[in-house]
Amino acid sequence: MPFREINSKMVEARIEPGQRLFSQRGAMLAYTGQVSFTPNIQGGQGGLASMIGRRVAGEATPLMTVEGSGTVMFGHGGHHIQVIQLAGDTLYVEADRLLAFDGTLEQGTMFMGSQGGVMGMVRGQVTGQGLFTTTLRGHGSVAVMAHGGVIELPITPQRPVHVDPQAYVAHHGEVRNKLSTALGWRDMVGRGSGEAFQLELSGSGAVYVQASEEKL
Repeated sequence: MPFREINSKMVEARIEPGQRLFSQRGAMLAYTGQVSFTPNIQGGQGGLASMIGRRVAGEATPLMTVEGSGTVMFGHGGHHIQVIQLAGDTLYVEADRLLAFDGTLEQGTMFMGSQGGVMGMVRGQVTGQGLFTTTLRGHGSVAVMAHGGVIELPITPQRPVHVDPQAYVAHHGEVRNKLSTALGWRDMVGRGSGEAFQLELSGSGAVYVQASEEKL
């Protein structure tokens, strides 16, 4: 169920009988046809365990189940929207950045500290990014939100990517992340986070970076 980009801040999806998608509550702008919107209480494709995991992790952004037959337009807060296609891999993205996604995708939660160790935990405390992040796995489309547009940067074993943590949107692939400091602790006294911290992503995959350091 691919999303069609209407413009940089709106997408639409065609809903067919027997199919469904999930969207952030309040993201529906308009629709045609016979379409229903119901609060989702079972955690998407991941079921009850996924819902409980997201609530414990603080990743429980309210979702709506969208079903029926018709076309639905989505957008939220005037944010820029990036459509990401998954082909059996896993997308790592914070829940509040999810606009809408295919109901076929399996949703879960991951503890980011397990990827970055102690530095992964520091990342959550210092940068405002969550210690936990939402995962979407399978074949389907995901529409994510960002400030000022998004660029996709490839990550290869020979070419890790360093990202300002506030500009990070999402990543997919076999990727590890860790937080590093660009300055010594003495040099950082009296400074904001800014470029003092960098999120290093290595492995094979891609990272999506927004054109702003502003959180949603």
